[in-house]
Amino acid sequence: MTNVSRETPAGKGTEEGPEKPPDGGDERRDADKDPNGTGTPGSRPPAQPGPEEDGPVSEADALQSLTSGGGHDEPERAEAVRAAALADPIAERINSEVSATRMGTVAVFNGSVSFGGGFHSGDGDQGGPPSGGAAGGDGSVVRIEDYELADHTELYVHPDGYHEALEALTERFLLVLTALPGAGREATAVNLLAEAMAMAVAVGGSDGGGACHRVLDAGQITRPAWEPDRNSGYLVLLDDSAGADRAPEGVQVRRLAGTAAKLKAANSFLVLVGSQELAVTVAGLAGDHAAWYGLTAVDPVAVVERRVLGHGEDPEPAETLRKLLTESGARQALREQPAPRNAVRLASVLRAGGDLAAEVAALRDPSDQVHAWFTRHRDPDAVAFAIAAAVLEGSGYLTVADAAVELRAALSPADDAPPDVRFRDRLGHEQPWIELTTKGVGGTAPALGPPRVRFRSALLQQVVLAYAWTTLDGRRAAILTWLRRLLTHDDIEVRARAAVAAGILAWADHHYALHRFLRTWAGSTSWPVRQAAATALGVAGSRPGADEAVWGQLHEWASGGTSAYARRLAATAANTVGGPLGRRDPERALALLHRALDRGDDWGTLTPVAWSGVHLLHQGRAAPVLDALIAWSEPQDVSPMVVKSLSAFVFAVRRPYEEPVRAEGAGVRSDGTAGRGVPGVPLLLSLCATREYRGRLEELWARSLARKPVQELALDALREWIDDYADRDPAAPDAVLGLLRGISRRPGKHHDRLVYWLRRWGADRDAPSRRSAELARRLEREAR
Repeated sequence: MTNVSRETPAGKGTEEGPEKPPDGGDERRDADKDPNGTGTPGSRPPAQPGPEEDGPVSEADALQSLTSGGGHDEPERAEAVRAAALADPIAERINSEVSATRMGTVAVFNGSVSFGGGFHSGDGDQGGPPSGGAAGGDGSVVRIEDYELADHTELYVHPDGYHEALEALTERFLLVLTALPGAGREATAVNLLAEAMAMAVAVGGSDGGGACHRVLDAGQITRPAWEPDRNSGYLVLLDDSAGADRAPEGVQVRRLAGTAAKLKAANSFLVLVGSQELAVTVAGLAGDHAAWYGLTAVDPVAVVERRVLGHGEDPEPAETLRKLLTESGARQALREQPAPRNAVRLASVLRAGGDLAAEVAALRDPSDQVHAWFTRHRDPDAVAFAIAAAVLEGSGYLTVADAAVELRAALSPADDAPPDVRFRDRLGHEQPWIELTTKGVGGTAPALGPPRVRFRSALLQQVVLAYAWTTLDGRRAAILTWLRRLLTHDDIEVRARAAVAAGILAWADHHYALHRFLRTWAGSTSWPVRQAAATALGVAGSRPGADEAVWGQLHEWASGGTSAYARRLAATAANTVGGPLGRRDPERALALLHRALDRGDDWGTLTPVAWSGVHLLHQGRAAPVLDALIAWSEPQDVSPMVVKSLSAFVFAVRRPYEEPVRAEGAGVRSDGTAGRGVPGVPLLLSLCATREYRGRLEELWARSLARKPVQELALDALREWIDDYADRDPAAPDAVLGLLRGISRRPGKHHDRLVYWLRRWGADRDAPSRRSAELARRLEREAR
């Protein structure tokens, strides 16, 4: 119902009724082409952009676009806004966690951190041989010294099935022990050997005990010349690198039968340790020449208790220790990194009276962990899944796996056929920091649906992204190409997580990110890509030290020229401050929206500014938004800025309230107004029932109803409040009556105008409004 004629201020000229609205907007979709010519599974095919001309947008076109909700690209805009709403709590959660990591500063991302120590996905398996003489002449077999043996055995916690494994070893003399790295494999193997040897001496009356040895050359045990010492034990720890257990170097499985026979003849024992794939490799031996034991992880808290309290059975010290572990965060740290060696590390600090809190903080700091993991894993399969998990953490396994396969293809030469990667089977071996879970964040609540991919530590996601982006120099372009395709994925949750990931990448080097991808995305003809840029800029601007650069760039875009590209940049700037960035600093956001709106006769930014105002209202920033609209329309004339401001107000008046998206771990985001809304009812109608906002809303309504072209839009909105929403909110009838009373009592023609239109609606032949007629009678009676 748009009329582009202008009207003098209330009381200074004539006022006319509404006229017939123009035709609806063009419904053509407007998306830019995929610059890479391909897309990830689920991504949309490229669409031809709609016509967009340089030069100022007219008042009539802008108001028509606003009336239709956003113009011909409204469907894409609506989906993009939903993606932004999903991204908001994800970004909040990440920001709340960033202070807990050394990677929490821009300087770290730029490479100023010196990584110390080392994270190993194993449990000490990578350590070299202890100082001691070699049992083999060529140094391939070394003795496990008594002090190391005692360290493994004195306070050892038996895992499930341990005694059955010990019995099998004493019967077969050769045991294949398989477990994921970090489960305490070496300690278990040493304990089994020591107890088997002791039992052989006690039961068999052998002529004295031998020693335990570590075999450094795995091939040694299958060579014809190898002969075990009598009454001895041997530990063979196979390499944990990817794929090693499929064909362990130097170990010819078919010869293990002969090895078992030699061990039996010498009354000695051997434990062959590897990952799960080793069990498949030696499956033919099981039941004939060797026993097999699949080790399960022990409770790391139980390891701490044993190391600190010994074998004591007094429940009081144990309860005190458990409370200390919970309060210090040690229990959470051990849940994130449950390797027994981490439990031993914390127990050592407790026994020495050290600073447990500092040690827990150091253990939870993911910096060393990430650096060491990327140093250890370089093949595209592992790297692709780690990066995909960091971008899409919290998504379902199948979604992450598909994205990882696409990234893998970008990181490695093309395969003739789809790769048989099987990420799920390799997670425990290659990705001990990732888990598949059906629980919520922190394991607090069960969730329905398929398993979700999560890092065990909430701090890892951002650090993995930062490390991959800043360190894998040869793969940055491939990562960016892949990430760009995710922005147009059919699954809006994927879009949301990808946009947040892009913002995290921008933390490393804002200038690089701006000129490498953010500016291009912000000026895209595709709504999803522009909204992703807005989300990424909001995330980037949340970091101290980077916020000023982001705000400066947004202001530059907001005041740009009248070309179609500059207008898209200005729209992206407006969209950005309608999100978390503007919620944190609404005054600054509104100053930017004013700059974007106040472009003289160019009305091209009206719709994005109006939408950002709505988003800020719905995020609990009603007071500053309404105050800004009052200030912007203060002249109450027919200047473009006044009409634009009041048009944005009427647009907000008609937007139904939607509950904020609540993701796991989202923080509270309200100044007291959020949460007062009734879903499906305009928030400003709900706020109209409160004294805090009644005066502001009366003033803006009075201004909007007093002049064209806003008057016609405002009249439509007022009738919607009266007829469409009164039954949806119990407080609406009284709120509307109070609003109309306040407007009617103002000087000028406000009373006559309201009564005229209320009567007209009440007598409408096609859709008579009973409520309007009653309101007209109430206003007339009260005016007498």
